[in-house]
Amino acid sequence: MANDIQLAKAANNIRILAASMVEKAKSGHPGGAMGGADFVNVLFAEFLRYDPDNMLYPYRDRFFLDPGHMSPMLYSVLALAGHYSMEDLQQFRQWGSVTPGHPEVDFLRGVENTSGPLGQGHAMGLGAAIAERFMVARFGEWMAHKTYIYISDGAVQEEVSQGVGRIAGNLGLSNIIMYYDSNNIQLSTKVDEVDTEDVAMKYRAWGWNVLEIDGTSIPEIRAALKKANEPTDKPTIIIGKTVMGRGAVTAEGESFEHKVSTHGQPLSAAGADYAATIANLGGDAENPFTIFNESKAVYEDRAIMLRAEMVERKKIEAEWRAANPALARKLDMFLNGKLPQIDYRSIEMKPDQATRAASATVLGVYGEKVENMIVASADLSNSDKTDGFLKKTKAFTKGDFSGKFFQAGVSEFTMACIMNGMALHGGVIPACGTFFVFSDYMKPVVRLSALMRLHVIYIWTHDSFRVGEDGPTHQPVEQEAQIRLMEHLHNHSGERSMVVLRPADAEDTIAAWKIALEEQRPVALILSRQNIKNLPTLSASRRDEAMQSQKGAYIVVDSAKPKVVLVASGSEVATLVEGAELLKKEGINVRVVDVPSEGLFRDQPKSYQEAVIPSDAIRYGMTSGLPVTLLGLVGSLENIHGLDHFGHSAPYKVLDKQFGYNGETVYNEVMKLLGK
Repeated sequence: MANDIQLAKAANNIRILAASMVEKAKSGHPGGAMGGADFVNVLFAEFLRYDPDNMLYPYRDRFFLDPGHMSPMLYSVLALAGHYSMEDLQQFRQWGSVTPGHPEVDFLRGVENTSGPLGQGHAMGLGAAIAERFMVARFGEWMAHKTYIYISDGAVQEEVSQGVGRIAGNLGLSNIIMYYDSNNIQLSTKVDEVDTEDVAMKYRAWGWNVLEIDGTSIPEIRAALKKANEPTDKPTIIIGKTVMGRGAVTAEGESFEHKVSTHGQPLSAAGADYAATIANLGGDAENPFTIFNESKAVYEDRAIMLRAEMVERKKIEAEWRAANPALARKLDMFLNGKLPQIDYRSIEMKPDQATRAASATVLGVYGEKVENMIVASADLSNSDKTDGFLKKTKAFTKGDFSGKFFQAGVSEFTMACIMNGMALHGGVIPACGTFFVFSDYMKPVVRLSALMRLHVIYIWTHDSFRVGEDGPTHQPVEQEAQIRLMEHLHNHSGERSMVVLRPADAEDTIAAWKIALEEQRPVALILSRQNIKNLPTLSASRRDEAMQSQKGAYIVVDSAKPKVVLVASGSEVATLVEGAELLKKEGINVRVVDVPSEGLFRDQPKSYQEAVIPSDAIRYGMTSGLPVTLLGLVGSLENIHGLDHFGHSAPYKVLDKQFGYNGETVYNEVMKLLGK
């Protein structure tokens, strides 16, 4: 085991590398990285358990970095551990590098989460900790592991921290060890200019163990981590008082620590002297990208210890597998993302019901069949109908994670972050529900799930002004257009970053859920509060036709050589069907197309797209959201009936009449397009 002199040298090595990365890139955040080096060094050198030869080892401890701007610290400690080269560090913030300005999930190199937007990272850590307890409850404590979380003054201020503190404390998640880097510096101010709360008292009130230490002291850090790893029924927060820009000096050798300026720019631009600082830390400014012999010794010794531990852990796993073959097969299914066989034809579904109710029916099936699915709700399970799943299981409680439901409380943002963390941990399929209008609270999180390509399912109900009497605060108008933009945004794999599905009836909802479960990207289901009449069928089976939703769009009403193609998703498709009947009475050949997902539709061959929505036909669209929602499908805003204003409080049938959502409107507006 390394001595404290070696550890101190390794911590300075991290500081040198971090400062040099920023200096070379001419941008970045050196101050916090230099201040946090002592903690991450002790953590990685003595406590974090993982397989250095298999970074995907599923039962590894996780390290979640919340302040992504401290990426130089993370890359540097991982470089000492052998997962980044000096060349990688020198390419910090450059095109095509593996060291972007803010960390992007890279399990093979030890980066467990994408971070940057403060607050989300430590909430993801909470999700991973819940997933760990879920897995342990099913397969045993032999696979138990810790979730280490690193937060900052900024993350503590973000409102999501309240949700994390409340939930982790309420569930007694003793597998969480969170380090609060308290340096009293923010990007533009000192913390005490904006925040004078007693952070320790706050976390104690939430039911956390609180340890307060000197975050620059190796013995105190070690002692705190040892204490945090002792058996308990509470999460632990270690509040470490650290020094922004630790080791920074001027050209004259005077201290340049505790300076706001070192937060967000290279040391030389902040007022410190880069070369003098590197020398002060024991390095060579002419050759700063070097791993000290002391650092090599520390991390080589740690690798030897980790490999020995992995031998023992894998022996324990092998013994468990031999004694529990059926459970072992189930574990492999969970870890490999293999789904059970589900007979979607056999699902009994009432016709002409709200799609949220249809969703509840499918969730009831999943509650019995999909054993590693976790469903959450933001205190709306009986309204967003995620209770269809809850009725087949039970909610998590302190000390009991044998159920599959997570009651998040009134905290959409926190809930969504937690879902991302569950997905990052692996082994589970997370889904969460709330009202569609509250997707606004979740959008930043959805963006990160799309960027990370996480299989998270978002269940958004009460999808339109037909929420009715609740009024404009609860009636989504612009939300569908906003979230469908994610279908136009591609991820780094070159695919559409998200699938958004708005089913048109109960049968569409079955198909939508099948897609959602089988996808590997984030998926949104947008569901109605009010009942919707089932769509007609062109064949013997409406369910079979609904399965065409996998192509994003399909024909539900047709005629020979249609002169007009009517396009919609969700509730409005049934309204188009009503209008089509009126138009057919006038001898007008009409086609109605259901488009639950424009993204999936645009991924089909051009020939299919043209066959469903011919470019030479007159196109008309109806949406309960902004007209621009259908612009890409219809081609002209003038041909789209939508809302360009907020809703009003009234029964939804009254609103339908007032806003013109009926077959007569479709008839009249299409006739006008035809010049009749």
